[in-house]
Amino acid sequence: MTDTQSLPEGYEISADTARIDVDSVHRWLSTDAYWATGRPREKQERAIAGSLNFGVYDGTSGEQVAYARVVTDEATFAWLCDVYVDPSVRGKGLGTALVAAVRDHLEPLGLRRILLATADAHGVYEKLGFKVLQRPDQWMALMLQ
Repeated sequence: MTDTQSLPEGYEISADTARIDVDSVHRWLSTDAYWATGRPREKQERAIAGSLNFGVYDGTSGEQVAYARVVTDEATFAWLCDVYVDPSVRGKGLGTALVAAVRDHLEPLGLRRILLATADAHGVYEKLGFKVLQRPDQWMALMLQ
């Protein structure tokens, strides 16, 4: 599952939910991610339980340094969300490698589309094939909160 050409040496990517450091993920997202600031721990735990989860880990210490999750029916659609890289390791290409690994993990499912929302990382996602919606007028959202 790992794209070893883009993953920096000394790191590994895993889709094993049991390896997720829930404390770190909750701290990162609830305190430092504009889209999840203030997210309660219980809600984060439910999100993890209902998603495919991916982590990037330091190969020496085993410490988790990045996270992403995917909400999907594993047949037609996926939503990539909560992509986060710890500030201490940003700039090494871990986010790009993580998203590439998620994309590659989902590819065999034959999904029609993978969507995401971002306010500030368009360049990261564009490198991996994501594009701005060509027909945003065809999409709608029901905002509950």
